[in-house]
Amino acid sequence: MKLIPDIVAHNEEHTRWRRDIHAHPELAFEESRTVDFVAKQLESFGIKVTRGVGKTGVLGTLTVGSSAKSIGLRADMDALPMEEANAFAHRSIHPGSMHGCGHDGHTVILLAAARYLAESKNFDGTVQFIFQPAEEANATGSGAKAMIGDGLFTRFPVDNVFALHNASGFISGAIATRPGVMSASMDTFTVTIQGKGGHGAFPHETNDPLIIATQLLTAWQTIISRNVNANEAAVISTTSIITGDSWTVIPETAVIKGSIRTRSPEVRQLIEQRFCQLTQHIAESFGASVSIDYRAMYPSCVNDTEQTAFAVEVAETIFGSHRVLGSMPLEDMGSDDFSYMLQERPGCYFVIGNESVPPDEDPSKGKNIKELLDQGDFEIKNACHLHQPNYDFNDEIIPQGATLFARLVEEYLNR
Repeated sequence: MKLIPDIVAHNEEHTRWRRDIHAHPELAFEESRTVDFVAKQLESFGIKVTRGVGKTGVLGTLTVGSSAKSIGLRADMDALPMEEANAFAHRSIHPGSMHGCGHDGHTVILLAAARYLAESKNFDGTVQFIFQPAEEANATGSGAKAMIGDGLFTRFPVDNVFALHNASGFISGAIATRPGVMSASMDTFTVTIQGKGGHGAFPHETNDPLIIATQLLTAWQTIISRNVNANEAAVISTTSIITGDSWTVIPETAVIKGSIRTRSPEVRQLIEQRFCQLTQHIAESFGASVSIDYRAMYPSCVNDTEQTAFAVEVAETIFGSHRVLGSMPLEDMGSDDFSYMLQERPGCYFVIGNESVPPDEDPSKGKNIKELLDQGDFEIKNACHLHQPNYDFNDEIIPQGATLFARLVEEYLNR
């Protein structure tokens, strides 16, 4: 790998930054400490800082030379509302909040790139460093959408925009992307069932919301199996049921939460329609009332063909063509609200491998890494994945991501 030496030289310090952010996770639109840290570092690099873009968003603007060309780089800053299971020294000090998706690492990758670009000034044009709040699903809304609504691309114009995300199942040093649809859309739902509670010994005198909830969970899955074309991708995931807490009391209410992911607008619309119809009719058939809070959250990330080819070209000069997948298969239903930015400006969303392996072999497959790379097989099957309580970002990939960001800037603005 042809990493930028000046970025590599600072990685011990960058690692300390990342671990400090990890220890102090902040949820969507509450990233005040993280924002203070980001702004302080950008200002120390001599970069102009604008705060409060989309509530807690931060922009760093760096102009060198006289070119009118401009490029945007985005990192997300928020954490997840989950408990951390790690025991290392930099584990979260905030109960119920954790950087379980690597946004701490994304933030520091962009800071590392900004530091290098501000020192080297090896480009002609403007870079907008976009530090975005609230990427994770929350009740308040999308951070990307909030920044755009606050004039992100009118106040801070860019020709194109790029973002990365760590991939916990990929070998460190691997880059993957694709033109066109890169991720799924995501919608969320909160279904509240109002039944009639009572004594567990006399269920015939109640209208048990738990029974209705179980019927709904089963019925929702039939939308995927019986309403969506088998050639289409769609997922309905129920992630929370909140109801009573007694062995002998049938509760009055049950609240079900979850998310729905698709890759096409048509399937997205179909699922919303069938979901609401089934939920309403099944609840009514049991004589219960129900309220449905169905929120359209993020559209699919759609990469621009030209910008994706450019990103792949630059990545290959750093990592080698054998480590870059320019047409990765769509194997999961992850989503990212960077999609809103890609609707506004052409760009590319790509992933970077987060999984370290021993120098000579991948123990999960017993094969030499070079053999895996030659086969185009970057996946580690036993990796600790995103949103798991024992996940942690791999600090060795900070200079990898920062080098790629920096070279994208230099290559684009110097052409």
